[in-house]
Amino acid sequence: MRYADGPAVTTETSISASLPRVWELVTDIGLPARLSPELQSAVWLDGATVPAPGARFEGRNNHPLLGTWRTHSHVRELVEHRSFAWVVTDPDGRFGDDAPDPDRPLATWRFDLSPAPGGATLLRHTVRLGPARSGVSLAIDRAPEREEAIVAIRLEELRANMTATLEGVRSLAEERPAD
Repeated sequence: MRYADGPAVTTETSISASLPRVWELVTDIGLPARLSPELQSAVWLDGATVPAPGARFEGRNNHPLLGTWRTHSHVRELVEHRSFAWVVTDPDGRFGDDAPDPDRPLATWRFDLSPAPGGATLLRHTVRLGPARSGVSLAIDRAPEREEAIVAIRLEELRANMTATLEGVRSLAEERPAD
């Protein structure tokens, strides 16, 4: 798969906890920083304190090959107990786009929740890369003949990080009895 194709990966898990409990966790933007090896922190911008369409937050990331960078995320979808989605931009132009545009993000992330048998919750976590330039673009610039392998490696890294996040959410949600 090529970067221009908008490569994506989805992970999912069943959690023995109610939709409201899982929702409370996935809409805490600081939680993934405790669970993912790459995201280091996330803080609300512009006085926002909770997710709402149009709200923004800043993320700080670290990767062994890219070092540390920041992103600005824009909440695009919020349906209580169902979906939370945001688009990510590069406010510093680090990856080569001079004017970050939420309508042309470097990635789109989302959590989708649905009821599962026995009062459990099915949680899906998805990311789609592009269309704006990202760290993957920098790697492709250095070795364009390896684009498909670079994209595949990045998708596997993201899958591992997302799986760690979902495992952490499940562990926290199941720590206390379902509501």
